[in-house]
Amino acid sequence: MSTHYSFRSERTTSPPAPVHVRPIRVMLLCSAFNGLTQRAWVELREAGHEVQVQVAWDAGAVRAAVTAMAPDLVICPFLRERVPAEVWTAWPTVILHPGPPGDRGPSSLDWALMNGETAWGVTAVQAVEEMDAGPIWGSRTFPVRGLPRKSDLYNGALTEAAIELIHEAVAKAADPAFVAEPLDYARPEVTGRLRPAVRRADRSFDWSDPSRHILQRIRAADGSPGVSTELGGMPVAVFDAHEGRDRGERSDRPGMVVGRRHGAVQVATGDGSIWVGHLRNLSDPLVPGLKLPATSVLGRLVDDVPEASRGLGPREIEYHRDGAIGVLTLDFYNGAMSTQQCRRLETALRYATEQDTRVLLLRGGPTFSNGIHLGVIEAAADPASEAWANIVAIDDVCRQIIACPEQLVVSSVGGNAGAGGVMLALGADHVVIREGVVLNPHYQTMGLYGSEYWTYVLPRRVGQVVARAMVTACQPVGTSQALRTGLADQIVPGARATFEAAVVRYARQLADRPDYPNQLADKRSRRAADERLRPLQDYRQAELDRMRTDIFDNANNFTAARRAFINKRPHRPAAVSA
Repeated sequence: MSTHYSFRSERTTSPPAPVHVRPIRVMLLCSAFNGLTQRAWVELREAGHEVQVQVAWDAGAVRAAVTAMAPDLVICPFLRERVPAEVWTAWPTVILHPGPPGDRGPSSLDWALMNGETAWGVTAVQAVEEMDAGPIWGSRTFPVRGLPRKSDLYNGALTEAAIELIHEAVAKAADPAFVAEPLDYARPEVTGRLRPAVRRADRSFDWSDPSRHILQRIRAADGSPGVSTELGGMPVAVFDAHEGRDRGERSDRPGMVVGRRHGAVQVATGDGSIWVGHLRNLSDPLVPGLKLPATSVLGRLVDDVPEASRGLGPREIEYHRDGAIGVLTLDFYNGAMSTQQCRRLETALRYATEQDTRVLLLRGGPTFSNGIHLGVIEAAADPASEAWANIVAIDDVCRQIIACPEQLVVSSVGGNAGAGGVMLALGADHVVIREGVVLNPHYQTMGLYGSEYWTYVLPRRVGQVVARAMVTACQPVGTSQALRTGLADQIVPGARATFEAAVVRYARQLADRPDYPNQLADKRSRRAADERLRPLQDYRQAELDRMRTDIFDNANNFTAARRAFINKRPHRPAAVSA
């Protein structure tokens, strides 16, 4: 089955294409419309090119789509499948390979992280019969700092380098004199080599190994496929690992679960402990379980394990004060927020809004937020009831942000956000976004009308017409469009740490303004006027009335969309009226 995304764009006029690059037709061929592919789609459109996306689930559909478009260039930002020969022999086809020049094979990033590389690269390779062996269009390198999760490195430094390379490839495709460099291992800049696919045995570790070695193995396979091991006698794949602050009792044997907190489990290692946030049950090799919070997977196996003290374990929610600024950080794995996580976040927000600070800064993690936790919902005994509880809980979070009367609220969106996560950010008074972040302010691809007060927070920023277009077109929104439409107040360039420091300065300037009392009074007046016009509860109730039919009556096929998303299967979403 093939899905062709309908958001085909003709050339855009704002901003214009650079004078040295004529606008061209670009086909993005991908295994999934992931973050890198969305970023490429956004940026190429902004540069004035005509862009079309084709998901490569079916070779026949790929051939038909490319023939129909007749692109000047086919770019494969994220592709597991082989490009049909009829495509790459007839149209220039460039594959973004996550490795330095000469690197080949399907597990390049995994090997880089397992081998402790301190710098890595991405290379634009022309498609030929032999995988990753074609002429080179260009390459970029980037540093690998610490022990990053593979998914974070891919969505961060690698994506930034890949986007630069995509712009370079498009410029070269528009130049009739350009000729790609043949792959030549005699050249000094060709530093890579052919690497085999990583096998299960290559990823293995023993719990008696040092914590750093175990962390390196797990993070090199996060978020797919995870590393197979055992906990409590249960075969599992492990994800979302963090270094432990202590080991527990000296008598604890390696591999023993010695603590638990907020869904994560603490496991003794050879020289300490690590925390594991998520697991996948592998008891049935034919039907692996869902990736879920670790305690949910282990269930009764950890009933007798003590709760860890506050301050231990992964810190999904943290609050600290910086003078007149209160900083509340929410860092949930892959940006998914379960009912329990929302309830804890609501409690933290209530505490933060009761402090005598002038500005409350909401800071996200590598992914700011993607809204409700579809995995926990799918795994529940009654998925519909769990989905409803999750929606109600995240609505309560959003209300705390919107209705905060004593501080100005700033959302610091340093990573991608989707659905309810976008609306959560928009509940703030000021929204600052890191340049290059991609937002998906819509729900319909999941068969949902949407909640989180989106019918209030989105139109108040972009207007009713643009809001309706955003939630019905279901297109990614880049930072340039976010700024133009009013979705964001300010775009800040730079790496993550640079961005976060800049947003703290932004918040401090708000707090230090001589007219701060007037700013706060104006906020209260606007909120009071909005409430008189239409109470927040009315927005919420109207949204929940629509969501009730989506969740309990499956009116727009939420069940199938949710399962397809979780299991990474193709799904054609139903149309949902806004």
